[in-house]
Amino acid sequence: MFNAAQVRSDFKALQQLVNGKPLTYLDSAATTLKPMVVVDRISKFYNLEAANVHRGAHYLSDKATVEFENARSTIQKFLGASSVEEIIFTRGTTESVNLVAQAFVGFKEVHSTKEGLSSGPSSFSSILKEGDEIVLTELEHHSNIVPWQVLAERKKCRIKYISVLDSGEVDLTSIDKAITGRTKIVAFSACSNILGTLTPIKEIVAAAKKVDAYTFVDGAQYISQKNVDVQSLDVDFLAFSAHKLFGPFGFGVLYVNKKHLDKMPCYQFGGSMISSVDFETSTFNVSPFRFEAGTPHVEGAIGTATAIDYFSQWPRSEIFNHEKNLYDSALEELIKIEGLKVFGTAADKAAILSFTLKGTHHSDIGQILDKMGVAVRVGHHCTQPLLKKFGLTGTVRASFSIYNNFDDVKNLVEAVQKAKRMLT
Repeated sequence: MFNAAQVRSDFKALQQLVNGKPLTYLDSAATTLKPMVVVDRISKFYNLEAANVHRGAHYLSDKATVEFENARSTIQKFLGASSVEEIIFTRGTTESVNLVAQAFVGFKEVHSTKEGLSSGPSSFSSILKEGDEIVLTELEHHSNIVPWQVLAERKKCRIKYISVLDSGEVDLTSIDKAITGRTKIVAFSACSNILGTLTPIKEIVAAAKKVDAYTFVDGAQYISQKNVDVQSLDVDFLAFSAHKLFGPFGFGVLYVNKKHLDKMPCYQFGGSMISSVDFETSTFNVSPFRFEAGTPHVEGAIGTATAIDYFSQWPRSEIFNHEKNLYDSALEELIKIEGLKVFGTAADKAAILSFTLKGTHHSDIGQILDKMGVAVRVGHHCTQPLLKKFGLTGTVRASFSIYNNFDDVKNLVEAVQKAKRMLT
């Protein structure tokens, strides 16, 4: 059973003082704190197991290889993928989006050999033609907008958006309007990083499937909110970052439905993704390794698997309800403050609370809260198009996680009340 007090003791960062105050960490939508079990596991790797993987001829390399690939298996099971070959390691959600967007420059027919996959020429052209459409939602993080804008410009395609209501909920009536017979890709976040909105994944995927469009899901915020089963969701691609799930920075995962793997051109080139090289041509490794050029982030994979094991010990519903109770309590008190306006009131949402305070600037509020030991996010949260839709340049964002408690809510409310007294 989930026990917030016990969980809190697992995070050493919460034992420190900030500006003489106990740390109230409410910035988990930006990155989660790391439990000691993850820190200790990464430290153990560096202290006792540090070695490169896959081609070593000694004990440490063999051990590191086993741990590295075991991590891939852990992640595969966590996402409900059918095989480990569908799990590609990246540096994070942003790189995963870019990898997929680059793949759509030209899905290729590749020729399997005993050594791997040929890098020779292909007669298969891009599935994207001039005038085709890429569909996003108005909720998207910049990382799930800009790569598609660049792709659309390169292939002379059009970008369309599924609209968002004033509540922050996806306008269900706009899904079928945005997704048409010209749609080739539908890329959307499963959970908004600024409003907390949980998007209707199955409805969007179903609309995309009707027109044979590919689906990409940005799961960066969603991965800590709900159970993920990529086969049940029937998505083509899904990505997340480890640091949003109590894991290390600089490590991410891209799930690719295996039916697409051999159509995707390699994203980067060099060591690890090579099968054989001569002076005239080269052959590439099999999936997923041919998408993982260079020395891999071994400790990132091991740390992520440890974080998943840690997080998975509790039912996701208990975690979600704990965070929702904190959010509801904070919302109830904050809306009593005159001039405070909350953005994102969807019925189905994560514990992410974005607000403005009339007559103040979000950055000034953030500075005052910091002086009181309360860590929040301020600014546009990499969602400038959405904020412009609401007539804003930024908000204050408080986001709750497994290690937060009602004292954190109390500290947040008192800090915002003080900011109002000082600034208005």
